[in-house]
Amino acid sequence: MAKRHKPEEIVAKLRQVDGMTSQSIIVGDVVRSMELRKSPTTADSRNTAD
Repeated sequence: MAKRHKPEEIVAKLRQVDGMTSQSIIVGDVVRSMELRKSPTTADSRNTAD
């Protein structure tokens, strides 16, 4: 099971993202530099349930 992040950790990451994007850094580069990943959604699971 994946680690659940504390609200304070989420807010800190969002502030970092906001700061980086305000410096005109491309969102994809921000995601890679922060080692973020997309969490699965219901739609993702429906698409792979074949």
